[in-house]
Parts: sequence; C-alpha cells; structure tokens
Amino acid sequence: MRNTHGTIYVGIDVSKDKLAVALAGGERGDEVLSLGTFENTPASVDKLLKKLSGRGDISACYEAGPTGYGLYRQIRAAGCACCVVAPSLIPVRAGERVKTDRLDAMRLARLLRAGELTPVWVPDETHEAMRDLVRARESAAEDQRHKRQLVSAFVLRHGRIYHRSKPWTMRYRRWLQTLTFDHPAHQIALQEMLQAERNASERLERLTGHIEALVPDWTLAPAVNALQALRGVALISAVTFMAEIGDVRRFETPVKLMAYLGLVPSEYSTGKTTRRGGITRAGNARVRHKLIEGAWTYRLQARPGERKLYILKEQSPEVQDIAWKAQSRLTARYRKLSQRGKKSTVVTAAIAREMAAFMWDIARRTMPAR
Repeated sequence: MRNTHGTIYVGIDVSKDKLAVALAGGERGDEVLSLGTFENTPASVDKLLKKLSGRGDISACYEAGPTGYGLYRQIRAAGCACCVVAPSLIPVRAGERVKTDRLDAMRLARLLRAGELTPVWVPDETHEAMRDLVRARESAAEDQRHKRQLVSAFVLRHGRIYHRSKPWTMRYRRWLQTLTFDHPAHQIALQEMLQAERNASERLERLTGHIEALVPDWTLAPAVNALQALRGVALISAVTFMAEIGDVRRFETPVKLMAYLGLVPSEYSTGKTTRRGGITRAGNARVRHKLIEGAWTYRLQARPGERKLYILKEQSPEVQDIAWKAQSRLTARYRKLSQRGKKSTVVTAAIAREMAAFMWDIARRTMPAR
C-alpha cells in the first residue's frame, strides 16, 4: 500500500456478529486488500480504527441494513469520515456470480475510492427514535386493517350483509354483536376475530397518543405544525413526512424530492424513440402513500375547512399564502386532468407529486437552522 499519509478507503461488510473489512489506497492503481474479519463490538471497532489511523485519514463505508447506524456514529465519533450507502444503488458488474463477505467489503472499498456509491441520510438518535415510533404506528394501522378484513370476509362468507355504507362505526359494531350462527364454532371464531380487532384498534390509539404527546418537544415540531396548513395533510401525515424525509434542505430542488419519493414518470428513450410510463415507485413508499391519500381531497372545491381555519390561524402569513396557493392550484389541476379523461389514479399521482413540492417549500422555511 503506497499511500501511507493520504486518505485510505475502508469497506465494511456488516453482519450481526462479524465485520469483514477491506482497505483501498488513495491512488487508483493501489491494490485493494482484505483485512479479514473482526468482532462487531465497540471495543473491536475502536482497536481497528486505531490500527488504521497510522496509515492515513480514514474514509469508511458500509451498507444500510438491519444493524442500524451505531457503527456509523462510533466511526464519526472517532474523528473519521464514514457514510452509509444505499444497497440498491451499488453498481454490480455483469457476470458476477460469487458473493462473500470478503468480496463485498473489497467491492465497497473500491467503489468508495471511485466515488460510485450513493450515501443515505443518517438521522440523529432523537430523529431515529421518532421515526421508529411512526413506523410502529404504521405497523399497528396495517394490523388493524388486516383484522378488519378478516371480520368483513367472515360475515360476507356467511351471507350476513350490512346495508349501511360506512362500516366500523359503533352502529356497525353493535350489528356484529347481534349476529348468531347455528354452530357454536362459528360464534367463537367471530368473537375471537372481534377481540383481535379491538386489541389492534386500542394499540393504534395508544401509539397515536404517544406521537401527539412527543411531537411538541421535537425539534421539527414547527415544520410538522406548518405542514398541517395544507389540505390533505393531518398530524400523522406531517409527522410521517418529517420523520422519513428528515432535513428537506438536502434536496436542492423539489424535483429531486419528487424523484426520491418515486412520484416522477418512468422513461425509456433511445434514439428517436421516447417512452414514458407510470411513476417509478422508487424511494420512500411510506411518504408516497401518505401523499397519494392526501391527494384525493383535492377533488373538492378550493375552500378551507373549519378545522383547517384553526390551524391556519396559528401559522405565519407566509405559510398561509403557500397553503392557499397549493389548494387553489391543485383543486384546479385535479378538475382539469379529470375533464381530460385521465384515470383517477393517474390524477391523484400527479397531485401528490405537486403536493411534495409545496411540502418541501413549507418545511424548508420552518425547519430550525442547522
């Protein structure tokens, strides 16, 4: 290894117990060396960093995964550069059929030196805690939907039809309790499914309450409150957006945020042929789903609702102007696209894409200074 005082590039393949480490010198022609495997413990990592520090400035990387960001924070705390890279964006050579931890570490070191890796944004510990809470609530909401689907399928399979349009109200729950079956096994099955649905709903309510209680003390609370001035954005949607996106200022333009959320059209063009398809659906699916849910509200005419008026009253004139501009523009665009015969799903995707731009604008104006 010729470069002993410049930058050395360290690729780390991380697993639960072991770290496979490789080293690449700063010059393009320098050999990439495997340093072997090490214990995945703080003491072992500190020992490794001290050993490598004599060879030059350390720039390390590893893939984002279930092991989290503890290794990243430890390396940064030691004064070394480190990045966590997106696994889906790592270049792979055609024809590579051998994959081992050692080869993965060597590939990371080589690509880091070449500047071919795409780092992900790493949240601080408080932000990561809020994101985990938001994701726990999302899991609870999905569990509730699943439990309700089981009940609905069960009663429909037995020919019991609820003739009102809105299910899962108190009236609907009372109707479910009046159902009787000839065989006791059916009655037991229904009661067990209803009890599971009640437990899932109570869990969802608890997690929602925890989020409402913790948001005021969060550093991003001003941005969360301001985002709710937009139509189609309530507390959970705003918290999800900020928890998943983090610092929106890392996106130089709203178009880059749209692409990150997978809301831009896919394209395959070559020569004189140009083909555009549906949205890419790449990137963060959680925020994309929330935006598409909120986009449906723009089918109604532009007018602040009663609850939004209380939220708007607490916002700055700047945020109020952006919220009204968004509402007037997006309702008109929804109507125009619908009149052109576009499918409702296509229209809502287009509205969600523009919603992301307005949310980007509000968030960057209301986030605390770096």
